[in-house]
Order: sequence, then structure tokens, then C-alpha cells
Amino acid sequence: MKRRTKILTATTLAGTLLTGGTALADAGGWWPGPKTVRVMLPEGQSNPAIANGVALGGEVAVYQSSGLGPSALNPSAPEGTPERYTDPSLTEGAEGVTITEAQSLVVLRNIRTNLEAAGVTPADVITMKAYLAKPPGAETADYAGWNRAYRQYFANVDLKSQQVVAVPMGTSAPKPPLLANKARPARATMELASLAVRGWLVEVEVTATYKKR
Repeated sequence: MKRRTKILTATTLAGTLLTGGTALADAGGWWPGPKTVRVMLPEGQSNPAIANGVALGGEVAVYQSSGLGPSALNPSAPEGTPERYTDPSLTEGAEGVTITEAQSLVVLRNIRTNLEAAGVTPADVITMKAYLAKPPGAETADYAGWNRAYRQYFANVDLKSQQVVAVPMGTSAPKPPLLANKARPARATMELASLAVRGWLVEVEVTATYKKR
């Protein structure tokens, strides 16, 4: 299977608290304690999209989701088409939303439901892998559409000011995100030749940590 990979990286930022019990590595000691989650973020950025990496102590309990795709929530679209796997209610009123972006919004909402059923939330996500297929007629996968949808559920709270950051949907003006969330997972995004279900353009898997007890 032909695969094209894009992994976003940067440098380190020290001394900031992220989400529920998740602290950034400080300059004096990267090695995590037994029940510690240490996240390394890009230096000098108050609103980075993703982490450079994450270290887990040996006693941290984790949840690993399966790869989840979009649900077929658009009955007006033909079966097996990418449009079938969108939810028009999520993009109502927005302009210029791409098909990958629309599917990604459904996938990320499915991820949220999956996590909450397991006793964690999107705020507890530490790693993410996203698999994209190119839309019909396109030369490559729609990374920009995926990234816009991602910001609707992740990395949309400024780490310095703690203010929720408005994000765009399609070409519409930025608005408050669908879910305010500080979490910046360590993330990889890959283009695949195809996904498991005809019509899918997006599949996502995540790892989340349980809070200390």
C-alpha cells in the first residue's frame, strides 16, 4: 500500500501546565515520575497545534482507541460516496467546507463519544494518528481541511492567556470551536491509498490517559 507521510514537529517549551494532571517537561528533568505525563511542546508558541512528544510514567493507565471513521449521516447522498459520511448539521451556515473537513468533524465527534464511554475525554488525549485518503479528483489528501477540523476539537485554548481561540470552518470567519480543549497530542498524519470503508476519507486513532486516583 502506497503511503505518504507528514509528521509535524518542532522544539521544546518548559514549565506550563496543560490539562488534568498533564504537565510539560521542565528543563531540569525530562524523565517522568511513575504517575506523571510529560508533554513536550514547541518553544515560544502560546497556541501550538500539536506536541513534539510525550513521556509516560510506568504507572500511568492509558486507553487506546481503535481507528474510527465517519458515520453515514447524510442520507441524501448516494451510498459509498464521501458525502454520505458527513453530518450537515455540523457544517450548517459555514461556507467552503471541504469534504475531508466535513468527514473529519464527524470522526472527531465519534472519537469524543468513544473516549467518554471509556471514562476519559478529549482533554486526556496524548497521541493521535490520522489517516487520510485523497478526495475524488484530488492529487493529494486534504491536509488543510483535516487541520481545520482538528482545531474544532483540539488545541484551541491559548496556553498563556487561557482564552478560547476562535477557529475557522471552511472559508467562514473564525468562531468559537465545537469543543474548547487545551490538549495538544503528539500527532502523525498520513495519506493512504485507501481506507477500510468505501467513501471514507478520514480515520483516526488516539491514546488517552486516565487521571490520577
